[in-house]
Amino acid sequence: LVDICFTSTTVPKMLAGEFSGKRRITYGGCLSQMYFFIAFGITDSFLLASMALDRYVAICRPLHYATMMRRHICQLLVATSWLASHLHSLLHTLLMSRLSFCASNHVPHFFCDVFPLLKIACSNTALNTLVVHSEGAFIVNGALVVVGLSYARILMTVLRIPSANGKKKTFSTCGSHLIVVSLFYGTVIWVYFQPSSSFSPKNDTVAAIMYTMVTP
Repeated sequence: LVDICFTSTTVPKMLAGEFSGKRRITYGGCLSQMYFFIAFGITDSFLLASMALDRYVAICRPLHYATMMRRHICQLLVATSWLASHLHSLLHTLLMSRLSFCASNHVPHFFCDVFPLLKIACSNTALNTLVVHSEGAFIVNGALVVVGLSYARILMTVLRIPSANGKKKTFSTCGSHLIVVSLFYGTVIWVYFQPSSSFSPKNDTVAAIMYTMVTP
């Protein structure tokens, strides 16, 4: 459901613009698109980390799985992910709404995202950039720590399995998720944590396609 919502914030509008030739969006529509894109993107990030934790418990502590991953704990993880992601998105949207866009009305991207909008703002964007890098780094690094530690423990457990068949089965269970995690976080880090002087609309568009259309 989150993946569908995440993709739906950008793809339908982009396709409508391509087919009609009218690549336009209102100021309010642009901020709304950015809000929901960030909210669903961060939710996706948290859920990927939660899935890695779930696999860790299932493989490394199978006897405790029913206790550690009870229904209300899973519901709490999902609710916390939704709440934190919407608060994060609201902060960025409010910061963006205080900027003036008198330099250009052309967004150098196929949807309204933080850095393309900052590029065309004529106000001081230092606070926005600081919040993106500091808060974004905290969220992404936190999720990556959970994913990294979970898969490190899974790898150690798998290597102790005597049966080659057992190892293969476990790796096949986690392999697809690990590929998605690598593509998602790799492209997100490329887009949001490179120096602003290195911003390239073409390269960022290719990277954005990966985490908005391919990984979901």
